[in-house]
Amino acid sequence: MRRAACLILTILVLALPQIAQAQRGEKWVASWAASAQGPYPVGNPSAQPDQKFAFPSAPPGANDQTFRLIVRPDIWGRQARLRLTNVFGTKPVTFDGVYVGLQMGGPGLIKGTNRQVRFGGKDSVTVAPGAAAWSDAVTLAFVRDPAAAELAGRKLAVSFHVAGESGPMTWHAKALQTSYLTAPGAGSLGKSEDEAAFPYSTASWFFLDALEMMAPADSFAVVAFGDSITDGTASTMNGDDRWPDVLSRRLHALHGNRIAVVNAGIGGNQVAGPAEYGAQKPFPGGPSAKQRIERDVLDLSGVGAMISM
Repeated sequence: MRRAACLILTILVLALPQIAQAQRGEKWVASWAASAQGPYPVGNPSAQPDQKFAFPSAPPGANDQTFRLIVRPDIWGRQARLRLTNVFGTKPVTFDGVYVGLQMGGPGLIKGTNRQVRFGGKDSVTVAPGAAAWSDAVTLAFVRDPAAAELAGRKLAVSFHVAGESGPMTWHAKALQTSYLTAPGAGSLGKSEDEAAFPYSTASWFFLDALEMMAPADSFAVVAFGDSITDGTASTMNGDDRWPDVLSRRLHALHGNRIAVVNAGIGGNQVAGPAEYGAQKPFPGGPSAKQRIERDVLDLSGVGAMISM
């Protein structure tokens, strides 16, 4: 399996100049992803802080609180859009106060970078159980040159407020990235660039499962699809040293800011099982690869290749 994967990687790298033919115009390209694997707390998180302070009880889920999720785009653009998911929820979830800004450190943001995100021109969106919603394009005013070296490795903070109780929360357990939460009942605080309102931390991503950038037409994404090897088990918390991260850095060194590697791994994932999967019958490894490939690979924009490990 490893030898075959290495062969796939070698062929992919050799073929990149032919795959990415120069074209005119721009298009959406997946820049970050986190495969939805089930309702919290079913899953295999790593380095997880005690979540009982942010979520006293799992069934009600989030309650009138704001998430500030930290993600690392693999390529940058002047415009971005994101996907919020309720695919494993059992009741509609309303999201408002959605913002995206450049992380300074912890939950603090670089002053002046936080921008409101809208859905169909509206400040809020209600996502039905089993569904997801793409946002409108949001301009990242701080991105003057998407290929600038100082953007490489920088992280975005995606903030959103859950109005009322969410019910079971769709999540990706093993983020290996610290994100932040307000207390229950704290209200909508995503507009704030300050860190004081986000006292709790998590090593998982909730509700957010994709981020895309507007990129030149010769850009494309490579999706790393697999189980714990891809998801990053035993890699470093906040270290960005999973094998897809290493592959990304190698490709960027050769081809710059036009090839994104996005991680669609889930720890414990299986190719064909379990036979049944849903909010009422979850499995720690998430839905089978067969069941999730459309959502986690084919529905993303600008995908040019997939590596399965």
